[in-house]
Amino acid sequence: MSVPDYMQCAEDHQTLLVVVQPVGIVSEENFFRIYKRICSVSQISVRDSQRVLYIRYRHHYPPENNEWGDFQTHRKVVGLITITDCFSAKDWPQTFEKFHVQKEIYGSTLYDSRLFVFGLQGEIVEQPRTDVAFYPNYEDCQTVEKRIEDFIESLFIVLESKRLDRATDKSGDKIPLLCVPFEKKDFVGLDTDSRHYKKRCQGRMRKHVGDLCLQAGMLQDSLVHYHMSVELLRSVNDFLWLGAALEGLCSASVIYHYPGGTGGKSGARRFQGSTLPAEAANRHRPGAQEVLIDPGALTTNGINPDTSTEIGRAKNCLSPEDIIDKYKEAISYYSKYKNAGVIELEACIKAVRVLAIQKRSMEASEFLQNAVYINLRQLSEEEKIQRYSILSELYELIGFHRKSAFFKRVAAMQCVAPSIAEPGWRACYKLLLETLPGYSLSLDPKDFSRGIMTQRFVVKFLSYNSGNEEELSGNPGTHRGWAAVQMRLLHELVYASRRMGNPALSVRHLSFLLQTMLDFLSDQEKKDVTQSLENYTSKCPGTMEPIALPGGLTLPPVPFTKLPIVRHVKLLNLPASLRPHKMKSLLGQNVSTKSPFIYSPIIAHNRGEERNKKIDFQWVQGDVCEVQLMVYNPMPFELRVENMGLLTSGVEFESLPAALSLPAESGLYPVTLVGVPQTTGTITVNGYHTTVFGVFSDCLLDNLPGIKTSGSTVEVIPALPRLQISTSLPRSAHSLQPSSGDEISTNVSVQLYNGESQQLIIKLENIGMEPLEKLEVTSKVLTTKEKLYGDFLSWKLEETLAQFPLQPGKVATFTIIIKVKLDFSCQENLLQDLSDDGISVSGFPLSSPFRQVVRPRVEGKPVNPPESNKAGDYSHVKTLEAILNFKYSGGPGHTEGYYRNLSLGLHVEVEPSVFFTRVSTLPATSTRQCHLLLDVFNSTEHELTVSTRSSEALILHAGECQRISLCHPGWSAVAQSWLTTTSTSCVEVILLPHPPE
Repeated sequence: MSVPDYMQCAEDHQTLLVVVQPVGIVSEENFFRIYKRICSVSQISVRDSQRVLYIRYRHHYPPENNEWGDFQTHRKVVGLITITDCFSAKDWPQTFEKFHVQKEIYGSTLYDSRLFVFGLQGEIVEQPRTDVAFYPNYEDCQTVEKRIEDFIESLFIVLESKRLDRATDKSGDKIPLLCVPFEKKDFVGLDTDSRHYKKRCQGRMRKHVGDLCLQAGMLQDSLVHYHMSVELLRSVNDFLWLGAALEGLCSASVIYHYPGGTGGKSGARRFQGSTLPAEAANRHRPGAQEVLIDPGALTTNGINPDTSTEIGRAKNCLSPEDIIDKYKEAISYYSKYKNAGVIELEACIKAVRVLAIQKRSMEASEFLQNAVYINLRQLSEEEKIQRYSILSELYELIGFHRKSAFFKRVAAMQCVAPSIAEPGWRACYKLLLETLPGYSLSLDPKDFSRGIMTQRFVVKFLSYNSGNEEELSGNPGTHRGWAAVQMRLLHELVYASRRMGNPALSVRHLSFLLQTMLDFLSDQEKKDVTQSLENYTSKCPGTMEPIALPGGLTLPPVPFTKLPIVRHVKLLNLPASLRPHKMKSLLGQNVSTKSPFIYSPIIAHNRGEERNKKIDFQWVQGDVCEVQLMVYNPMPFELRVENMGLLTSGVEFESLPAALSLPAESGLYPVTLVGVPQTTGTITVNGYHTTVFGVFSDCLLDNLPGIKTSGSTVEVIPALPRLQISTSLPRSAHSLQPSSGDEISTNVSVQLYNGESQQLIIKLENIGMEPLEKLEVTSKVLTTKEKLYGDFLSWKLEETLAQFPLQPGKVATFTIIIKVKLDFSCQENLLQDLSDDGISVSGFPLSSPFRQVVRPRVEGKPVNPPESNKAGDYSHVKTLEAILNFKYSGGPGHTEGYYRNLSLGLHVEVEPSVFFTRVSTLPATSTRQCHLLLDVFNSTEHELTVSTRSSEALILHAGECQRISLCHPGWSAVAQSWLTTTSTSCVEVILLPHPPE
């Protein structure tokens, strides 16, 4: 026997083997339709008896295995059912002849046979026949099951007669010697009269009768016969048949202990055979011993037809522990015979199935290891595949998942062995997929990332902006399985899918390899894998669509969340000039009117969730919004990322993809992704999409390990207009820093003389898509120590508002009048500088460095002496700063009560208009009056009018110096007063010391 049955199990010893085969040409579909119905009749209860008969059907059975039927009767083909198509009476004789030819193949062992004929009608059909059944077609054959039951009953009749005949043999000492095929030549010329030979014949026959009893449903009888056979065969060292007797004893005991079966077949077996012992409740108790046979109880031929005495005398069934010991002993006897390799292999498989039920995995693995090393004849490739597949299933059965995966992987490689003319790459791929669980692999990257990384990988890098050393840690989980083996298996999947002609599968598996095994790849392996991936994607780009496989398995998409690695995601607010503000109203003063309670834990909880997820600023419909990502390139080469954009939900969003190149092991690198919300509502940034190495990926934030984010949900309000301003003044180098925290979008500067007026012309351009409907202008002078006289800034908004609503792209002008009136009075006591000759006053230089930028100063004689630089001297230029706020709104946003605020910073430098170069006195006409003479110098390019309270106005041309007289009530009062002169603009000037002669 050279063809093992890898599906053998212990309970098969009680079955009758029936072969079902087609005769002539029968379609495979029709044959297996009837075969399935025939197999449904797998057991029947014997009439007028409590016994049950079990049938094992096969549609293919090697005839050489049938020669071992005497050794183990369950290997003997006792029934033959043939199925044929015959549509005319002319073909019937030939068809019937083929049926007889088929019977001759198994003729030596057949008990009975049947022929099912489909399609034949006429007189032949009407003739009653017991061995032939006629049906018009494959649909109209309701009596198939009934005929099979009748057929099995006929098999039982023959079986029972043979059992009784063998058990009651009256031939005296001439018991025939049962042999296996390879033994027949060894027994030629032996002394058949020797006691040794007779015992051998008795032992083998007793074992044979035990097999027949087991098949006939007489379990306890078979146990007794097996025990007797063991004793007889052990005494003559007939090891091969002793092993068979021990195996039969084990099988009967397994059938007794495990009614549900050991082969994993559906449905529990119901035993209604011979009476079970009263100790059934204790049948799992260890220590059941073999029965001791009384030689006096035997007949002359060694067989006692009445076994009831033995049944009552001992516990014939083996305990679960003894079953395994007897299996080991039987297998050791089988191993002594080279030609019994198949028997030994099948015994190992049966023992493994029993141990699997007993949950004794380590002992089962020893039997399987022995089965691996059993040397059979030269197997074909198909037989090798079957052998490795069964070994894999058995290892899986006992919980050795990785070893099961190993043998299944060997079977997969055997499918594409070089000796096969047409390699079965599809079968290879299917088997490789089945090995994944054994190697702790799942083709879903989500499952892989939950508990997958073996070691925590740590990469130290320099921060892109601070230079501080930071730690970039990967997934902190533990990796299950051997990464090197897993990578090898994934490479085999890639190659098998390519040879199948499915490049999309190759891309998917290679993407999975790169994504999940990135931490275990060397630098050179990373380069090789990425190069292979680019070669595949050049023909078939990677997508995010699931791939359905023929077996019902679906391969999920593999997003490249590690290429690049994202560590931080931050939604950015709009620029200060574009941020929307809510108009305040009386109703808006209340924070919440939903609850009458001051504190509610439910509200607090909800607020906490909002704080964690929703951001407190708004985006505006139609405006460009930004999200900043901090990314890291883990590859040892430059990483090119294309088509990188945002994934959002809740609002229609137009993502504007970007492309970037990250240097090798770049460290954290900022990337800003932009997009435009097209509708209003609440938008959630779910992640981002990329294209790397030709693979398109949708990377969701929920699936990114260790990512930091301040929130991913923001409200999008209706569209608002966008205002852009330009002025007639140059931009200022000074940046205003208002205490209120307002951000200034533009700063302009101007330099004026005290009392001078300047027009500031502002162009208002609507660069948005909505009309500008409302505009409010306010000003705020920043905190200053200088005292202002009059209005510093003034404007008329009516002319500008007359151009509203300002449509997109239109421009309106707005004029602001800047007037500076400051107090330049001297802050010192004048009396301290008086001398006998009079009061000396020195002037500032006629050319000011602050004025050279705006307009040329009239050059004159410098009057600033070196002593003017003495300590205590101060600058004559004063500064004013103000902020112009433009509050505007329009479109749908205005309807919802939103506006925007645009701020313009104004920096004004003010210089004095006149200087006093000399101060002297005149003799007084009264003791209560005094006269001062002042030389007044006009430092501007304009004509000035200086007026005093006691004299007429004095007109000064540009650069002109004239003397004026001031009359004051009493000299003593002069020293305590402020000396001021005023131009036509009521400009105050500063009093300075007199320069030396």
